[in-house]
Amino acid sequence: MNMLREGCLQRREAVPQTLTEKAVIPGIPDARYWLDHDLAPFIRDATLANHREVEALDSEGLQYDMLPQAYYLAVSGGGDAGTFAAGIIAGWTLHGTRPMFKVVTGISAGALVAPFAYLGPEYDRIILGICSAIGPKDVFRSRNMLTRLASDGIADSKPLARLIAKYITAEVLVAITAQYAKGRLLMIGTTDLDAGRPVTWNMGAIASSGAPGALDLFRNIMVASMSIPGAVSPVMIDVEVDGKQFQEMHVDGGVLTQVFLYPPGTVMALNNVIGARIRRERHFYVIRNGKLEPQWSGTKRRTLSIGGRAISTLIQTQGISDLDRIYRIAQQDGADFNLAYIGSDFDIARNRKFDGEYMKRLFDYAFQLSAKGYPWHKSPNA
Repeated sequence: MNMLREGCLQRREAVPQTLTEKAVIPGIPDARYWLDHDLAPFIRDATLANHREVEALDSEGLQYDMLPQAYYLAVSGGGDAGTFAAGIIAGWTLHGTRPMFKVVTGISAGALVAPFAYLGPEYDRIILGICSAIGPKDVFRSRNMLTRLASDGIADSKPLARLIAKYITAEVLVAITAQYAKGRLLMIGTTDLDAGRPVTWNMGAIASSGAPGALDLFRNIMVASMSIPGAVSPVMIDVEVDGKQFQEMHVDGGVLTQVFLYPPGTVMALNNVIGARIRRERHFYVIRNGKLEPQWSGTKRRTLSIGGRAISTLIQTQGISDLDRIYRIAQQDGADFNLAYIGSDFDIARNRKFDGEYMKRLFDYAFQLSAKGYPWHKSPNA
């Protein structure tokens, strides 16, 4: 009984529904966006990013009547299949055609890769280090049955937090700050479980804020984006409204979205800003850490098996819908669309979650394809 009592977890008061969008991170007011409702803050920050881009180009003696072409990278969720994105990115570097991205987004497993893809090829060694070292014990620690009953997840994410702390250092934040100053954007998605809404985090603004808790917040957002609700403990994030303190519960961004870039209407809104420069071209690159076709799986007649299979099928369908949405945005904005995903020719089975052999084989598969020049698919149906 004492163990159960000690395991009962307390939290600060949740943000009331009517105050959800007024809640801010102390010291970092521009840390995130609610893109399902109000685009204005995002449009403002994107406009400022374009101004920083122009200033950076001017400082290098480069002047353009129009903004130069921009490359966007979106990395999806996918659990241990995230090594696919790592292989694509590392192989792309070797091929010599990898661009510098104006915008990089990551969600769930993609959040672990996104910061280093954003920083450039010299950080491929970190991506390789994570992929070669990661295993079940490096991500989540299972709790015993009695502890689970009084806790907030079947496993805790302390091993994942340690892994992220090892690679997301103060020096990495300095490097991200330097790129943010050039008008480049890094965004990671989580789910505010209290509000039931997606949250898009402006990681460059967090890194460059100079706030005392910026490094811890940056790391916590990455952990939250990978924290499957029920399976893993959520991440509690302190916020305030008019000086009153509250606490939000954040979990895996993949609960609501598997992959994202920016909302429909963003480009039109940016072009309507007085004094804004039109961008010459846009190129979207989307990496899906999964296959496109439904995956057959014999399901045992057991509650957990049936529930788990239903959830995985829902996630698969949602992921395809997310790709379709980005493709439609590309068509509306006249952007070049490029998609990478795990092909049906990769048929290695995993023996367990975060199976080291499976992850290595998947990385090698993606790396070899990308090093030769990945045949990017021009639509989700290609």
